[in-house]
Amino acid sequence: IEESSSKMPEGVDMEISCHPLTMKHVVNLVIAMERFKGSKLESALSSEFDDENFLNVMLDSIVEEEIVIELTSEPPTQSDYSKTLEFDCSLTDGQQKEWVQMQNSMELLGVMLQGGSNHHAVQIRMATYRHLPTDTNAQPVALGIKNSSFFLSCSEEGGKPTLHLETVANKDDLKKISKDSDMVRFLFYRHDQGLDISTFRSVRFPTWFISTAKTNNQPVDMCEQTANRNITFTHSSTCCIHKRYRLEY
Repeated sequence: IEESSSKMPEGVDMEISCHPLTMKHVVNLVIAMERFKGSKLESALSSEFDDENFLNVMLDSIVEEEIVIELTSEPPTQSDYSKTLEFDCSLTDGQQKEWVQMQNSMELLGVMLQGGSNHHAVQIRMATYRHLPTDTNAQPVALGIKNSSFFLSCSEEGGKPTLHLETVANKDDLKKISKDSDMVRFLFYRHDQGLDISTFRSVRFPTWFISTAKTNNQPVDMCEQTANRNITFTHSSTCCIHKRYRLEY
């Protein structure tokens, strides 16, 4: 670093440790020097001049420079719903009815299974999703049938939201789901009401919940919260986490 000096009145020196980078810096420096050589500098030559006086002179000589920096940033590009992990579980309503898929049928029934016949109940592979902005009161999930390509979905039929069991040929299509795409029909908000008790609300139709009838052997379907149906389910995990997904931004 080169050093240069500026001629000042006797008794006071000013050193500049580096050259100004721009003409604006040069102008500010000249203005500061002229202010420094003003009337207050006369007291610098007196015997009563101390460090505090010198600091006051320096502060009065400062040239204020306002710098405005415009910051622009692009939001991270990512899907509105990104899968984070999967795990297997079974779902049971408050009357101990489990979900059963009848042979050659694309429909789930709420069935109260007798002892020894629990193997007829479907195992659910529940996938959780990260959603921004995050709703801390709900966890977006997709519900699939274990060891199959069947997933629960909610779409309008006959003028009202209806639960369906659909085949998803390419499961990678469910890794990232845009909120504006038709694939949101596969997503539900899981609202936990205890350690293992939850409701499942449709993302597409937010006032409609997965439910079972009060009577046995009836279809699992959608309903509004005020309907006379079971909308809370106990989910018991049947194994540890099946798979974690790395979030990409």
